Amino acid sequence: MKTGLVVDGDYVYEEEKHLTVLKTSLFFANDGFTAYDCKGQLVFRVDSYGPDARDKAEVVLMDAHGRCLLTVRKKRPSLHHRWEGFLGERTEGQKPIFSVKRSSIIGRCGMTVEVFNNPGLEYQIEGNFGQRNCTILNAAKESVAEIKRKVDASTNVVLGKDVFLLSLKPGFDGAFAMGLVLVLDQINGDDYVENDEAEMIPTTED
Repeated sequence: MKTGLVVDGDYVYEEEKHLTVLKTSLFFANDGFTAYDCKGQLVFRVDSYGPDARDKAEVVLMDAHGRCLLTVRKKRPSLHHRWEGFLGERTEGQKPIFSVKRSSIIGRCGMTVEVFNNPGLEYQIEGNFGQRNCTILNAAKESVAEIKRKVDASTNVVLGKDVFLLSLKPGFDGAFAMGLVLVLDQINGDDYVENDEAEMIPTTED
């Protein structure tokens, strides 16, 4: 049943799972997140890490009870915006379990996710996270998870970008997928800041 990298088996579901993800602050480009299942139960959270923690370029994904599941950290220096994922709360000298990098340093292309200790296991992330429209594909180009805008069922209105859906195919680890969301959010925020400083206008993705 379990396919690919598993951060925590508790988040590998037998049926397709849809999580509602909310950004929990609008004060900074990258702030906290909460993720809920269809019953409104809290599944994941990332406490607001604000500007001070953001300088450290490290974000921790927790379960509903505050247990650290995964740490994502920006690797410096890196031409490709490379991020690495570590099991639990990262410690000095700990080896990463996966890395995420841009497929190209020119333009806004997709992302490549390399899984360590499992040769041949690789994922591609295609789409535009700034518009909440991304697909995570396995090596066979099959969709294993999607990020998309959420529609209010009662009014059929598309909600703002700070509320979106993370849809998981059966067997794909939700904690791993949520870790990739955190990396995408960080990269998207970095792009906004870099372009804003260079051109003084927001990018089309933001």
